[in-house]
Amino acid sequence: MLSQPDSTESLPLATPESAVREPPPSTSSEDFFSSASLACASGSASSPSLSDENQKPFPSPDPSQNRPQIPITWPSGGALTLDWVTNLMSTFDWASRNLRPSELPTVLSVEVFDALVLTASKILHKEPNCVPIEPDRDGTAGSSVVVVGDVHGQLHDVLFLLKDAGFPSENRFFVFNGDYVDRGAWGLETFLILLAWKVFMPQRVFLLRGNHESKYCTSVYGFEKEVLAKYGEKIDGKHVYRKCLGCFEGLPLASIIAGVVYTAHGGVFRNIPATPSRRSKGKKNRKVTLNPESVPLSLGSLDELLKARRSVLDPPWEGQNLIPGDVLWSDPSMKPGLSPNKERGIGLLWGPDYTEAFLKKNNLKLIIRSHEGPDARDKRPGLGGMGEGYTVDHVVESGKLITVFSAPDYPQFQSTEDRYKNKGAYIVLESPTFDTPVFHSFEAITTRPKVKPYYDFEDVIDSDEELDLTMMVEAS
Repeated sequence: MLSQPDSTESLPLATPESAVREPPPSTSSEDFFSSASLACASGSASSPSLSDENQKPFPSPDPSQNRPQIPITWPSGGALTLDWVTNLMSTFDWASRNLRPSELPTVLSVEVFDALVLTASKILHKEPNCVPIEPDRDGTAGSSVVVVGDVHGQLHDVLFLLKDAGFPSENRFFVFNGDYVDRGAWGLETFLILLAWKVFMPQRVFLLRGNHESKYCTSVYGFEKEVLAKYGEKIDGKHVYRKCLGCFEGLPLASIIAGVVYTAHGGVFRNIPATPSRRSKGKKNRKVTLNPESVPLSLGSLDELLKARRSVLDPPWEGQNLIPGDVLWSDPSMKPGLSPNKERGIGLLWGPDYTEAFLKKNNLKLIIRSHEGPDARDKRPGLGGMGEGYTVDHVVESGKLITVFSAPDYPQFQSTEDRYKNKGAYIVLESPTFDTPVFHSFEAITTRPKVKPYYDFEDVIDSDEELDLTMMVEAS
């Protein structure tokens, strides 16, 4: 029997330790999580200035932060350390408050960028489409897994989240559910920090792909222009952007945690019917390909997910390789059934009955997905709002479907005076079962450094709806 909670308020929340917490005042100006950079408070971010191309991103240097040793150098032998990763974090935080965007190459050279992205890409491309994560397999009892949703280039909120949840460690795993870039002003720094953690702890940090890790989205929602603003519009900037796109292609699509939790950016995916072979006269082994859209929709299997071709700049919405687009773009619905996601123009809509079918078919307890912020949920009748950073969308016999969104006060740039002022959230799954989510909500960091947007946020819709398929073809 399917059931749906009246609201997320009726669900058991985390214990008091999961409530919004403010970090204590810093006692050292060298602490990169200083009170100035990580004071957690409510309230809206100030509107960005659109004047003067050369103005600094912050009115004056932050006196609470000492100038770090720059530029950052790649370690001898290429082995990253905890000190190297945390120094990268603190340096990017400092640079966001004290340097112009175009001065980022003085902090991180193209050569160091290349070394980091190449090292991370080699790791990511070797991982399967659906990564199995077994937290207690190596005898590490008492492990936990932190699942993070969309962060969208909100660097300072990501720094807070990492400190609040605790850095990745031998018994603390992280799964990031995609959408690292676009809309926010520090997508590049955010993505590079997460790549650094991946390189440092490849078996503890897992980065999945979101729909914004694509050529189409990054050309519309700001990441491409952000990279060119920081590294130049000619050779270096184009090189950095191209390398990021190549890295995006290597990001896995999904994960299975402890055999019981499926995580993916958008959600479930369709079955691609096997195409029967039929020989034509004079032509040996010619296959007749059926149009998948002419076949009734049904759920795909995890084996099909493993075989999908993820190395595409923009997941296709037609043809045989539809699974990547489904995984990245699909949305839940309160209406039973499985249907094309006509609002987005790609992916699926699925109801509670298909959540139950997917969980039961794969012996799972939870689906954790992301993909929808407060703006998108405003247009989804019957589904909970994203004010707390998460919703429990379906409660069925076999388990639950959860949406988690980790970018508070989103989007960073908003055309209306009334902001959503949503909280961000992350989920902790704990040993031994890993199937009981503990929700941690947090407020946005205030005040964000002032910086100009890298996309026309007044004309670009906030919820990714009405996907411009023609433009996607041109971008690819």
